[in-house]
Amino acid sequence: MKIVQLLPELNEGGVERGTIELGRELVKKGFKSIVISNGGKLVEQLEKEGSLHVEFDICSKNPFSIAYKVVGLRKILKKLNPDVLHVRSRVPAWLIYFANKSLKIPVVSTVHGFNSVNFYSRIMIKADKIICVSGAIKKYVQQHYQANEKKVTIIPRGIDLVKFNPKNLDGNFIKKFKDKFHLNDKFVISTVGRITQLKDLETFIKSIALIQKKFSSVVGLIVGGVRADKQNYFKGLKDLANSLHVNIVFTGSQEKVAEIYYLSNVVTSSSKKPESFGRSVAEALALNTPVIATNHGGVLDIIVKNKNGYFVEIGDEKNFAKQIIKAKNLKFDGFNYVKENFSLEQMVEKTIKIYKSLEK
Repeated sequence: MKIVQLLPELNEGGVERGTIELGRELVKKGFKSIVISNGGKLVEQLEKEGSLHVEFDICSKNPFSIAYKVVGLRKILKKLNPDVLHVRSRVPAWLIYFANKSLKIPVVSTVHGFNSVNFYSRIMIKADKIICVSGAIKKYVQQHYQANEKKVTIIPRGIDLVKFNPKNLDGNFIKKFKDKFHLNDKFVISTVGRITQLKDLETFIKSIALIQKKFSSVVGLIVGGVRADKQNYFKGLKDLANSLHVNIVFTGSQEKVAEIYYLSNVVTSSSKKPESFGRSVAEALALNTPVIATNHGGVLDIIVKNKNGYFVEIGDEKNFAKQIIKAKNLKFDGFNYVKENFSLEQMVEKTIKIYKSLEK
C-alpha cells in the first residue's frame, strides 16, 4: 500500500515529528511511505529512515500561485499513483481538494490544532476520514463544523517508547547536564518547548519564585529555543526572573529532552492556549515524572488527577506553586500507563486501520 503524507515543511514541530515517525513505522511494516513538503532540516532523517521525499511548495498561501500549484501537484500524484493521501495542514488540504478532483484518491486529514473557525479551516473536514489528536479536538470540530461522527476517529499522537523509556537514557548526558547547570541535589521543575507568549512562562517564573520561599534548593528550567521575533519577549522573561531574584535557568534548545524529563522532579505546562494533544505531557509521564498543566485542551485526556499530576487555571501562580509541591511526592508507573494509552505503536496501528478501510 502506498501512502502519501502532505504538510507545508519538514522543520521543527510536533506535526513534523509525527509525520517522520509514522513514515518510519510504515516502512518497517512494508508500506511505501512518501512525504510531499517544501523541504526542511528533517528531510535527511526522513529519507534515511526509508521514506521518499518529494519537494514541492505546498507551504505558501499566495493566492496567485494556486492554479500553478494545483496543476503541478496533480502531475506528481499521477506519477506516484498513491492509495491514500494524508493531509496534515490547511494549505496542502486545499491544494489536494482541487488537484484530486479528477483523480479521486481517498483522503485522510489529521486535525492537529484548534484552528480559527472559518471557511478556510473547514477544509480539514472535507476528507473521507478525519483523525483528531484528542477528545478536545474532536469536540471542537463537531461543535463548529458538524463533522460527521462516522468519519471522525480520535488517535492521540504516539509517544516513541524506545526514546522515552527510563531504561534507554543517556546517563552520561544527564550527569554532564546536571553539572553544567548546577542541578545536583536540587528540586528541579522544568517546562519544555519553544519560547512564546502562548506558553505563559511568566506564570511559571512567578510560581518558582513562590516555591523558592519554602524550598531554597528549587531550580526552574526553561528548555527551548528562541526565534528571532521572540527576542524581546525572551528579554522580558529574563528581566522578570532577575527582578524576583528567582533561580531560573534558560537552557536553550535541547535534543535529549527525554533525559531532561527524567532528571526533573516535576514537569509543567502553563500554556494559555489549549494544547491540541500535549505531547510533552505524555512524554514526561512516560519517564515517571509528574506533570502540572493548565486545565484545558488535550492534556485533559492524559493527566489523571491525584495519580500522575494536577490541573491549574491559567495564570494562577499561587495554585501552580501549591500543586507543584504536591506533585513532587507522586509515585506511579508512567511508562506502562503511556504504553497502554498513548504509544507510537498504537497510533500507527490505528492509522493503518483507517488507511485500509479506504482501500478500493
